[in-house]
Order: sequence, then C-alpha cells, then structure tokens
Amino acid sequence: MKKKHIVHILLVILAVYFLAIFQLPYYIYKPGSADALNPIVEVEDGYSSKGDMHLVTVSGAQATPMQFLLAKILPHHDVLPIDEVFPEGITDDEYMHVQLQMMENSQEASTVVAYQAADKQISIDYNGVYVAMVVENMPAEGKLKMGDRIIRVDDKKITQADDLLDYIQTKRAGDTISVEFVRDDETMTESITLKELKDLDNKPGIGIQLVTDRAVSVDPEVKFSSGQIGGPSAGLMFSLEIYDQLTKEDITKGYEIAGTGEIDYDGNVYRIGGIDKKVVAADKEGVDIFFAPNEQGKKGSNYQVALETAKEIETDMKIVPVDTFEDAITYLEELK
Repeated sequence: MKKKHIVHILLVILAVYFLAIFQLPYYIYKPGSADALNPIVEVEDGYSSKGDMHLVTVSGAQATPMQFLLAKILPHHDVLPIDEVFPEGITDDEYMHVQLQMMENSQEASTVVAYQAADKQISIDYNGVYVAMVVENMPAEGKLKMGDRIIRVDDKKITQADDLLDYIQTKRAGDTISVEFVRDDETMTESITLKELKDLDNKPGIGIQLVTDRAVSVDPEVKFSSGQIGGPSAGLMFSLEIYDQLTKEDITKGYEIAGTGEIDYDGNVYRIGGIDKKVVAADKEGVDIFFAPNEQGKKGSNYQVALETAKEIETDMKIVPVDTFEDAITYLEELK
C-alpha cells in the first residue's frame, strides 16, 4: 500500500474518531425512557394492577461533535456547557453520589407518604443530618466534607435538616456557630462563620446541601431496584406505585400512568427539570395520563410547560396538574 493511501486512511480514522468519539466540553439532555415501575418497586405480597405506573427519565451525556450537531437540530434536546452541569470542584463520582443520595431520599419520602396514606405500619427514627455537598468558596469549605453527619450545632441537637436550617435563621451573617459532626466514626467540632447567601435570598448560611439521616421501618417491606438512576424527580410516581401495591383497589383502572415531581415527607410535589423531555418520553411509551407539578398555578410551571409540549407533539395523553400526592390520588379515584 502506498504511503499516500496510508496517510489518507489515517486521516479518515482521525476524522471519524473526532466526530463520533471525541468529547466536547458540553452536555446534552434529551428524552429518556418511561419504564413501568412494577419491576423497580416491589411491596411484599403487594396487590397487582391492570395498568402501570411509569418512571420517566431524562437522558444525559457529554457531547461528541456529531451528537452536538444533532442536538442543535433535534427538538427537545438541550446543550449546556459542562461547567453548568457539574459544579466547579466537584468530580463526576461526587456528583453521581449526590444524585444517588437524592434518589434514596426520594424513595424514603415516597415510602413514608404512601404507607401513611394507606394506613400501614411505619416507624421513623432520626439519626442526624448528612452533608451531601459542600459549595466551593463558602464558609464550610475546608471544614466539612461530603458524608459528614452533623449531630449538634452550638448546644442544639440536630436530628433532621429543618432543625439546622431553622436554627441558622435565628442568626445573622458574621455570627460564628460551633458544628459537631461525625467523620469516619470520630466526633469532631468546627467553628464556622455564617455568610449571606444569594441563593437563599441573602439569608445566612454556611454553604452546604443536607440530607436527613432517617431510619424508616415499614410493614409490609418494600424494595427498590432503581440502579444508577439518580435525582429526586421520581418521588411522586414512587409514592403512587407503592400506594397502589398496598391497597386492594386498582387505582390505575387499566390506564398507563406516568408523571414526575419531587415529593417531601408531607406529600407536597415540587418542580423538576426537563419536563418537556419527560412528556416526549412518556408519549413514545403510549402513556395515557401524565402528572406534572402545578407549582400552585405559577406562571411557567412544570404543568404549563408539559401542556405546551403535549400540544406541540400532538399527543392524546392527558396532562394533569398536581400540587400534592392527594391531588393525584383524588384524580385517579375519580377516573372511570
């Protein structure tokens, strides 16, 4: 083979590599899947239903040049600079750890909501608050680490995140607090000076994200198999699936039901990202009903965006606004 041909082949290989494999400093979000929750959530001796609840996801990946070009053309594909997706100073592993922690917290909250609504046996023990993330250039940096379990601030015992947040709101920027925490089975104490945080409307804070360490025990037992799916947005659908398996009445009534929304321990449903992509994914799966966070009717709410997307893709899927778990249950109970 002539040297000229070899060079030509090498250039073609390099071009293919660049277009298909080389990673750009951009991240692409696009419609993911709408998987039935039956294999993912399993209540011991739970009731079965004719229809299905669906977990809807958004797919994300770092962009190659080819994917970047396609994402600029295809609908419901968002391209973001990668530093807007992964906070500065946070590794991929740390980011995924936080996402999985949020998923675990979501599963726990949905379990509490569903078991209480179904009047089933449940007990909750509070063991403190874990640091899920330390924000760079904030007062806690260099003093607290991801995974630290905060047990006391000054002389106040901390059993859940609200205990810490409420206490800090009694302070002012410039005040110093003593934080007692456990790291690698060793109890430690750090003094941290509060600072006004823009993300908290200039309220005082130390720059950490928290996860309450709860030990939830239920009867009958429930198991989750969500794998590497992260984030809090499946909370509403988890709670509906658990409730459906706990109660004799088939609340699906034969329909394919999807939706999204973070849920708290009181059953309130909150806004999530990528609602348009989730509507597209649910429609492709043949879903009949889609629950979307209403945000109390706020302009530009998840529900409004979901409704606009449904019209755009001309789906027959019914978009239903919800602010609480009870809103979704009431809607399903009134279905024919």
